[in-house]
Amino acid sequence: MIEDQDARILSHLQRDGRATNQQLADEVGMSTSACWRRVRALEETGVIRGYAALVAREQAGFAMSAILHVSLERHDAKFVDEFVARVTTRREVLECFATTGDADYHLRVVVQDMAAYSRFLDEFMFRIPGIRYVRSNVVLKEIKTSVALPF
Repeated sequence: MIEDQDARILSHLQRDGRATNQQLADEVGMSTSACWRRVRALEETGVIRGYAALVAREQAGFAMSAILHVSLERHDAKFVDEFVARVTTRREVLECFATTGDADYHLRVVVQDMAAYSRFLDEFMFRIPGIRYVRSNVVLKEIKTSVALPF
């Protein structure tokens, strides 16, 4: 369980990952040394996995986004392991979730345009052995996107 001080630190870092230790300490009401120690502990325990810039997808040239629903023919370890190994290497696949329901996996994919998406499907997804089906939902508009946890 996350302590209140850590939750405040994490909440602020999710809003401003470039904050200096002094700014962060002032924001959460701690001394700079105590704040630094808590941030280091959060990093060392893996609660903070890293730091990144949030990039505007369309302005960066990725005009198309899709959600793929993937179901496997069989759930033998061989097919599952190969599917997971392949999708984790593809840069277009931003997220992959093993899920319950009609599909075994849901993937969030971004590409430059429809031609790139067609190539992604034809040259990659449809060549993975053991896939029963791939259904696509093209994202028309992003209503809300966030990576911040609700502390």
